[in-house]
Amino acid sequence: MNLKLNRPLCFFDLETTGLDITSARIVEIAILKIKPDGTKEMFAKRINPEIPIPAESTAIHGISDEDVKNEPTFKAVAQQVLDFFDDGDLAGFNSNKFDIPVLVEEFLRCNIEFDFETRRFVDVQTIYHKMEQRNLAAAYKFYCDKSLENAHSAEADITATFEVLESQITKYSELEGNVAALSEFSKGKNAAADFAYRIVYNEKNEEVLNFGKHKGKRVIDVFSTEPGYYSWMMNGEFPLYTKKVITRVYQKLQASKKA
Repeated sequence: MNLKLNRPLCFFDLETTGLDITSARIVEIAILKIKPDGTKEMFAKRINPEIPIPAESTAIHGISDEDVKNEPTFKAVAQQVLDFFDDGDLAGFNSNKFDIPVLVEEFLRCNIEFDFETRRFVDVQTIYHKMEQRNLAAAYKFYCDKSLENAHSAEADITATFEVLESQITKYSELEGNVAALSEFSKGKNAAADFAYRIVYNEKNEEVLNFGKHKGKRVIDVFSTEPGYYSWMMNGEFPLYTKKVITRVYQKLQASKKA
């Protein structure tokens, strides 16, 4: 195994009701856990999203309302999912921009604290795009010389993603096999503070708005000069984790005023 692990690395993939991070619900989750000794464990389950699955989503992943009507809700399996992740780092294909933010939202809806801040994230798509500019099926063909069967099946996708990462480490001498280096390489230009990239960190590790009229400004400065902006964001259709991040900044601002 090319990966050098000091704790498990959990490759995971979600099939969902849509692509909007705020409203998407999980209809299938698969997790491939790679342990430091190279042994593997698989967890795969379909989920009743409790909302209709749009036809355009079914056309992509093949999962319909009928397929999941008798499956458990995410709330019913959330603790089981959490236990399977254990203390592992996370990996996936486009996971930093989609799968992780969606998973964060699902856990928050269940009032479950999943400690993302102590984990590293390896996004195989980011590595691939920086190196070759392709999608998963092409990556699988390019790196592994195999055709991806059952694309958009969560289990098939994560298995292919693991194999692609193994091949990437072999192909590119500049890629180290340890998760810390791969996680750093997977990051965008600015590290996200909220997974949805509404808030990013600047070079001083301060939260900065990454959208709208205040893009590039420190969150704490905006809340100080325009107090209503915090309320607007909290009442808007922002991901729950984004609201959690800005609330932390807002509370820090209020504490400084009392000091």
